[in-house]
Amino acid sequence: MNTNNPAGFWIRFGALLLDALIVGVPLVIISLILTGGSGDEIYTNIISFLYTLLLPIFWNGYTIGKRICGIRIVKVSDGLPPSLGTMLLRNVVAGLIYGFTLGIAAIVSATMVGAREDKRSLHDFIAGTEVVHERL
Repeated sequence: MNTNNPAGFWIRFGALLLDALIVGVPLVIISLILTGGSGDEIYTNIISFLYTLLLPIFWNGYTIGKRICGIRIVKVSDGLPPSLGTMLLRNVVAGLIYGFTLGIAAIVSATMVGAREDKRSLHDFIAGTEVVHERL
């Protein structure tokens, strides 16, 4: 059993906001400059997807926002950082489920993080992950 301290809703939400501000806003601005505001956000979407998919793999379970907040993604089975397969399950499969349910599953997922003792969301269960506070 993993003895990590699970990260709750607000700290995870804060990390998401930091990622949006630090990474998302500059990407949108660069995209607007490069496309002349044509509304073609394909490059922004690709870079954003790759950021959320790959950075936790190469940076020990962190994104920039998670690192600032002192939380990270780990596999429940062994406490190790996520692999590519884990992150594909977490981001792609869960994203498809959230889309197919028109966002209802995303609301359920957020509620799970707020209400469950282990603070795991739907995408955590799909991928076998959890978000935990850093070990000090």
